[in-house]
Amino acid sequence: MSTLTKQTLSHLDWLEAEAIHILREVAGQCANPVLLFSGGKDSICLLRLAEKAFRPGRFPFPLMHIDTGHNYKEVTDFRDKRAAELGERLIVRSVEDSMARGTVVLKHPGESRNKHQSVTLLEAIEEFGFDACIGGARRDEEKARAKERIMSFRDEFGQWDPKNQRPELWNLYNARSHKGENIRAFPISNWTELDAWQYIQREQLELPSIYFAHPRPVVRKNGLLQPVTELTPAKDGDVVEDVLVRFRTVGDITCTAPVESDADTVEKILAETATTTITERGATRMDDQTSEASMEQRKKEGYF
Repeated sequence: MSTLTKQTLSHLDWLEAEAIHILREVAGQCANPVLLFSGGKDSICLLRLAEKAFRPGRFPFPLMHIDTGHNYKEVTDFRDKRAAELGERLIVRSVEDSMARGTVVLKHPGESRNKHQSVTLLEAIEEFGFDACIGGARRDEEKARAKERIMSFRDEFGQWDPKNQRPELWNLYNARSHKGENIRAFPISNWTELDAWQYIQREQLELPSIYFAHPRPVVRKNGLLQPVTELTPAKDGDVVEDVLVRFRTVGDITCTAPVESDADTVEKILAETATTTITERGATRMDDQTSEASMEQRKKEGYF
């Protein structure tokens, strides 16, 4: 998009136009793409962008979710409802399927399945022959995500090499790949968390209820709020509190923490987001606290 055009559009209009352009580039250059849809806020934004890019026709790709089997029911129910409303095909593949095949082996029953989604994703890519996966990752979420290109190349083993990426000049994107290789496309990579919430407000997008403030039993651990659930019960010595919380991001129950908040409307969430100094993954993801390189290592192995 030219500088002149960018200057004539509002910030959100420009972000939307660029994302729609990227979606159309993937559809035009790739033979068999898929859009990763979890029911989370960023993939909900992607669905609206896909509507604007391709309606009144059908999407030129199915939707797919890699489910750990430990996702919040509010989110998976919303995922199914939204796909049905759009009339689009939804493919769900679970880490539990990979466990049954023996391709995922947990170190112990309580181990988080989150990182093992990489295996299930690569198996689904091979099963359906997808040559591009469109995802809602944003660069502001985490340091490793900030290294990604808009069109991020994966080799025949599904691996990502941050030192071997294609140049992206202006709005020219190369989504082509050889058989067996894969592109991860990130149309909202340059969006911020605040941009996403402003887009949700402008487009009046429906969200799973857990994005808004609600009371929930939690235990305070390592600076995070761990929800008390059947999968993550309180342990001896834990102090369980009923706290008003909301989720900034949604994922596997075993590693996704809410934040303390009374924001029960999009407007209140926007006000909170505008003043926060901690990234959403930094404030909510227990699995990213193992080391600063944990996300980058998972991405090299095929993670989203």
